[in-house]
Amino acid sequence: MTQQYKRPPKRVVNGIVLLNKPVGDSSNGILQKVIRAFNAKKGGHTGALDPFATGLLPICLGEATKVSGLLLESDKRYTATLKLGEQSDTGDTEGEIIQTLPVPELTTDLIEAVLAKFVGDIEQIPPMYSALKHQGKPLYFYARQGIEIERPARPIKIISLFLVSFTDNQIVFDVHCSKGTYVRTLGEDIAKALGTVGHLIALHRTQTGSLSGDDMLTLEEIEQQLDACVQPLDIAIKHLQRIDLTSEQADLIRHGGKLEMPKPDTDLVRFYENNVCIAVGEWQTEKQLLKPKRVFNLPESEAG
Repeated sequence: MTQQYKRPPKRVVNGIVLLNKPVGDSSNGILQKVIRAFNAKKGGHTGALDPFATGLLPICLGEATKVSGLLLESDKRYTATLKLGEQSDTGDTEGEIIQTLPVPELTTDLIEAVLAKFVGDIEQIPPMYSALKHQGKPLYFYARQGIEIERPARPIKIISLFLVSFTDNQIVFDVHCSKGTYVRTLGEDIAKALGTVGHLIALHRTQTGSLSGDDMLTLEEIEQQLDACVQPLDIAIKHLQRIDLTSEQADLIRHGGKLEMPKPDTDLVRFYENNVCIAVGEWQTEKQLLKPKRVFNLPESEAG
């Protein structure tokens, strides 16, 4: 009688892994590989990257999944390579070329003048090849059938946008933008403003909120290092004001109570007890109180 292989029980792993996503993998596919590597009970990512895109994809494990929503809301930074003269139906390398146009003679002054037009508060029409829903189905469902859905323009913010390098028909730019920005669409709009068409042939994310891609690791490096590469969950919320609590205050916050304190510098704060991050708090303007927004159930050994 053959002996059945019994999988080890799932582990509780709390923290954030800074993954450098490779080309070709879906964000969910690579997330599942990380969860399997750790045999972790729970995990989630913090804003998908398209399969053709690379770079920073923070993976939140265990209690850190409670901060993933905050990272989804944060601004992002990318380095993008825009190929001019060819438009694809997806705005990137995943699609088919649907239009070609001549490329004007490029100069630093011309490109920088065009890029400057996009900095600040602007409106952007989301692409058809996106996960935005229309009547319960993602827009890409209709796009694959050749159906065009009218999409209202949405407000976004381009915090910074500058030229990195260029050739006769390619531009590399660095963009720091608000959540909800489609860099594929930005690339198409830049090409149009230059008098031609274009699509992204590379997109690399270098920052998500306060998390930098300087320390990100490949999947292979993560599989080798495992727990040694798990960072504390509060690395994602360092931009929030820190408030250290007494044991009585911490107990109150853990049980959903509110604290009378002076108004903090940020609307959200991070609470600590004995150097362990125990919760994210939220300022209630109407009651002038701090209340818990996300409470973390961390063992005392996991210091922030």
